Amino acid sequence: MATPVVTKTAWKLQEIVAHASNVSSLVLGKGSGRLLATGGDDCRVNLWSISKPNCIMSLTGHTSPVESVRLNTPEELIVAGSQSGSIRVWDLEAAKILRTLMGHKANICSLDFHPYGEFVASGSQDTNIKLWDIRRKGCVFRYRGHSQAVRCLRFSPDGKWLASAADDHTVKLWDLTAGKMMSEFPGHTGPVNVVEFHPNEYLLASGSSDRTIRFWDLEKFQVVSCIEGEPGPVRSVLFSPDGCCLYSGCQDSLRVYGWEPERCFDVVLVNWGKVADLAICNDQLIGVAFAQSNVSSYVVDLTRVTRTGTVAPDPVQDSRPLAQQPPNPSIPLRRIYERPSTTCNKPQRVKQNSESERRSPSSEDEREERESRAEIQNAEDYQEIFQPKNSISRTPPRRSEPFPAPPEDDAAPAKEAAKPSPAMDVQLPMPNLEVLPQLPVVSATPAPKAEPVIIPATRNEPIGLQASDFLPAVKMQQQAELVDEDAMSQIRKGHDTMCVVLTSRHKNLDTVRTTWTMGDVKTSVDAAVAINDLSVVVDLLNIVNQKASLWKLDLCTTVLPQIEKLLQSKYESYVQTGCTSLKLILQRFLPLITDILAAPPSVGVDISREERLHKCRLCYKQLRSIGGLVKSKAGLSGRHGSAFRELHLLMASLD
Repeated sequence: MATPVVTKTAWKLQEIVAHASNVSSLVLGKGSGRLLATGGDDCRVNLWSISKPNCIMSLTGHTSPVESVRLNTPEELIVAGSQSGSIRVWDLEAAKILRTLMGHKANICSLDFHPYGEFVASGSQDTNIKLWDIRRKGCVFRYRGHSQAVRCLRFSPDGKWLASAADDHTVKLWDLTAGKMMSEFPGHTGPVNVVEFHPNEYLLASGSSDRTIRFWDLEKFQVVSCIEGEPGPVRSVLFSPDGCCLYSGCQDSLRVYGWEPERCFDVVLVNWGKVADLAICNDQLIGVAFAQSNVSSYVVDLTRVTRTGTVAPDPVQDSRPLAQQPPNPSIPLRRIYERPSTTCNKPQRVKQNSESERRSPSSEDEREERESRAEIQNAEDYQEIFQPKNSISRTPPRRSEPFPAPPEDDAAPAKEAAKPSPAMDVQLPMPNLEVLPQLPVVSATPAPKAEPVIIPATRNEPIGLQASDFLPAVKMQQQAELVDEDAMSQIRKGHDTMCVVLTSRHKNLDTVRTTWTMGDVKTSVDAAVAINDLSVVVDLLNIVNQKASLWKLDLCTTVLPQIEKLLQSKYESYVQTGCTSLKLILQRFLPLITDILAAPPSVGVDISREERLHKCRLCYKQLRSIGGLVKSKAGLSGRHGSAFRELHLLMASLD
């Protein structure tokens, strides 16, 4: 095989300064191959569009360097693990923190999203693997078996298995439904860096620092073939979409392998150094590598790369004739994965012991989530990639064009090869509405330009809703009469939107109801606050307000910030609920708070008293903040003015 022409077969696309300090992790979106996420020592997670020089979004919240990042397949969620062991999940379309997961005691070395359900697997330097339910914000399973740091995790295409690779030179396969290890694959003599499932067959590939790639049969749990002689540690592997070959990224080259028998089809020289991740889009393989604070992207034209049929000279010595190779590599030699027709549910069995490590939301976690935020650096690219053009009909975007190759087919100067290709109009697949919809459940009707300060709870006419908005424009007087079908089609336009909003709210309320049956009131309120939807908080407070005995001091610390938001709402029902809850808190706990704060310090150590004193100080600070708002609204007339004046009198002792 002739030496590949670097400027045509493979070329450098661009180089960017991704972080203010060193880049510690990066990942490509597998759904489009055009989205890049980077984590750095500056504790940020930055998002980029390949071939565009500017950052789209910067996610903050971690307080230690980000060690691992991962995008889900629809590219609507991103998870990042830090050096301290904390994990955060962001919703990219809503541009906000979704979950904070705590439980690991050391660096998060690897992450992966479940292909169908809303689960995340995490591997840590503490040798533990944990499966998280990001909807319920808890650990479902903990898997133990590795003796050193877990470097890579991958879910099988059917979502039933989880493969893990670690520094202890082993690969392990876990059964998610049974919650146990199915098999262990030894044989590597160095740390295993990457594992990858075949897209169709029961086959697993693993790459190691010992410069070998092994293929494992997942039916017989034995090695199929072993490829040796890689020029350096195997840093990234990726099966082709049709599963006919494996792409291996190592030091400055891309190699294409078959496994039955083991052989190298092609070698492509790519000066990408320590490549970190690979993705395929439009018959092009995209590779990304990082060095210090810089991230470089490279493109390999797969139409110019041999993927099957011809044996290429390679350090892998194989004297067997080509006739031994299967005549049609597309025909699987093993069983194929059973594809479920619907999205998978949670694992069938959940351990009811210490290993499940379920963690209820705490006020500390909620504080951390509020401190996490998404800074949109490039609003134009953010709107193009993440924001839907139509809130209901999300049709697939047009196919993105391949990256243009360099104009000349000879060796170009290094400076020219390093130049990024012209910015392209790239559109990524929009997230699926069926997966974790995060639509604001605030108002079912659009607000007009001139709307009242407070929307009354009982009214005869809708606010800001005109019947003419649902009817088509009349072009001619003689066409004033509408056909029934036309009128109904216009009315149905908003039906899907309302269904999505109500479905989202129903899911949120069902989550809170489940938490209520399993825990105490404090846990339920924490879950409602975590959803970040005031309508859910209002529904829950309306129940708690009916029984004053449910109120506790630690519940007040969580509810008071939400009451402050309710008192500023434009909805009368929200304001009424906030006033009722605040009145109950003032009547039951204000004397206790003032007495404890005024009492002299006790002699000796009293842990319970110190905790109570801390809660009283926190409540006092929050009440002082609400007191200014109540005072400003005490001059209002009508029903609201009377309620605020009563609250102002009850809060007089705070001054």
